[in-house]
Amino acid sequence: MTGAAERFRALHQGRVPGDPLVLPGPWDAASARVFADAGFPALATPSAGVAASLGYADGDTPADEMFAAVARIARAVDVPVSADVEGGYGLAPRELVERLLEAGAVGCNLEDSEGGVLKDAARHADWLAEVRGAAADMLFVNARVDVFAYGDGDPGQAVRRASLYVEAGADCVYPIGAPPEVLPLLRSGIRGPLNAFARLDGPSPGELGERGATRVTFGPGLQRRAAEALGDIAAKLR
Repeated sequence: MTGAAERFRALHQGRVPGDPLVLPGPWDAASARVFADAGFPALATPSAGVAASLGYADGDTPADEMFAAVARIARAVDVPVSADVEGGYGLAPRELVERLLEAGAVGCNLEDSEGGVLKDAARHADWLAEVRGAAADMLFVNARVDVFAYGDGDPGQAVRRASLYVEAGADCVYPIGAPPEVLPLLRSGIRGPLNAFARLDGPSPGELGERGATRVTFGPGLQRRAAEALGDIAAKLR
């Protein structure tokens, strides 16, 4: 697993403007195979997309079912898979790391909010440091910054929180929901890789890369678009 994690980590290095790492978000084994067969070098599961595939609302997936879903996705493909495990399901850092590694994940996405409320940034940074300590180099830690999703949308606060997480050992930070026009400001204030959220009807991954994104993910957008397409097919069948 360490080799796969290093391969995943290396994909984030040396990215030039306009060429971010694009990570589609599979919600099950079948969609993971589609993305891997299309040539993507790695994948990143979206918790909301996986939840929908399992019949849950976003945030309501039991931990055991989420880890089982990640394991099915990781087994289905030969490329590295990072897993969105929300806020860690209340697991102690060592147990969280063990569950991720058992599922075959090489990375994880961890939120800094709970119930739509931002966590204390310093305490969250301490928790991330414990996760990093337990994971060593076996997991790529993507620290989500929820200032634009649940806070006041202040870029300065996003940079401050992100900096604490990088200092705690996060490999990448993810200011989810940050407007594309704010990315250059975030890029200038944050060390290391920067994850941007892409909408299928918004700026392209290349454009987000030009504005400072190191990597681009889509949240549940691809799963929702696939569900819409299936709905159209179903309507025609009737």
